[in-house]
Amino acid sequence: MNIYVGNLPYSVTESTLRDIFAEFGEVANVSIIMDRESGRSKGFGFVEMPNNNEAENSIKSLNGKEIQGRSITVNQAKPRTERPQRRSSRH
Repeated sequence: MNIYVGNLPYSVTESTLRDIFAEFGEVANVSIIMDRESGRSKGFGFVEMPNNNEAENSIKSLNGKEIQGRSITVNQAKPRTERPQRRSSRH
């Protein structure tokens, strides 16, 4: 199951996020979304857990939990939808 994790402190790393979710079971993949221009975290990411029961348990346990002073949002990620290509305003 792919899990969305939002409202992350900018200082949280993929390694930290993996450790938090690993308490609930196997973590296949972790990615924190970074801003292309600044290279800084956008404050959200995704965690992939192969076992749905473990994933559901992590969502129930971690949604609303405070991490480094911020209450995180954790829920099942919605499938990605195709977004139209944005045109660059730079010429």
